[in-house]
Amino acid sequence: MAQADFWDDQSFAQKIIDELNALRLWTVPFRELRSKFQDVADLLPEAESLGDEGLVKELTDQLNAVESGLSELETRKMLSGELDAKDCYLEINAGAGGTESCDWAAMLSRMYQRWAQKRGWKVEVIDRLDGEVAGIKNMTYRITGAFAYGYAKSEKGVHRLVRISPFDANAKRHTSFASVDVTPIIDDVQVEVRTEDIKVDTYRASGAGGQHVNKTDSAVRMTHLPTGIVVSCQSERSQIQNRETCLKMLKSKLYEKEHQAQQEKLAAMGGEKKDIAWGSQIRNYVFQPYTLVKDTRTKVESGNIQAVMDGEIDDFIHAYLKEFG
Repeated sequence: MAQADFWDDQSFAQKIIDELNALRLWTVPFRELRSKFQDVADLLPEAESLGDEGLVKELTDQLNAVESGLSELETRKMLSGELDAKDCYLEINAGAGGTESCDWAAMLSRMYQRWAQKRGWKVEVIDRLDGEVAGIKNMTYRITGAFAYGYAKSEKGVHRLVRISPFDANAKRHTSFASVDVTPIIDDVQVEVRTEDIKVDTYRASGAGGQHVNKTDSAVRMTHLPTGIVVSCQSERSQIQNRETCLKMLKSKLYEKEHQAQQEKLAAMGGEKKDIAWGSQIRNYVFQPYTLVKDTRTKVESGNIQAVMDGEIDDFIHAYLKEFG
């Protein structure tokens, strides 16, 4: 990068910068952890010899933080796939069940927002369709952060809720479903999409009233006829910008679909027996008659359901990555 002609080839320069940033994702946190650990190692024996309980507790807390950070790096080491370092789109769709499922989709939406924010990632709403009574029918986020797709891909599948319905006057227990889809964002993807293979619909955005975006048919829904893949966007003010975002989402989904097909083919050739049923039920959230969240793939569970709904889902994600990579 220090060479005088580095910026002469913009494409080459960007690849080098991307490579540098990818390396920094490893080196910077490692050096920070090593420095913090060394500080604790130097000070803790002295604090213990002096009997300074307050300082000992503070240093012990720092050591626990170092251990947690190291565990995070060990998990990240498993994210060596071609797409894992990418940003991603996370889409939530309410299942059959009307208002119950729409409310459950909204609860999941809040959970993922809080999870991403705890990690310091940027979360942007790309598309939203509200339920007729409450909740949302579907929601699409763009999540920007280090290894966003690598971590979020473990959430892909059907999520099941069991609870006493707040919408049932008889206070009966209901079961609701919502599906989560995660797609890596690939800016330089080379995917040919023929115009005749795309159906484009425009409609009025469903955000808060009074905004310009709601006064015109600026929202766009794009359907890829050969595969049935549907994407939509209403976050931009103009229809043209929403079209561009939809096309980018569609290309990313098509690229991921082809990539997964190649990975499955290689796995079959190599005789691997891992069974990852992306479209099946992956996690149960039980509010009644007891409180428990249990992942059906890794068997990891948590009785603190409120913490989970507040975005504390890393234990499930780490367990998934350790088992399936």
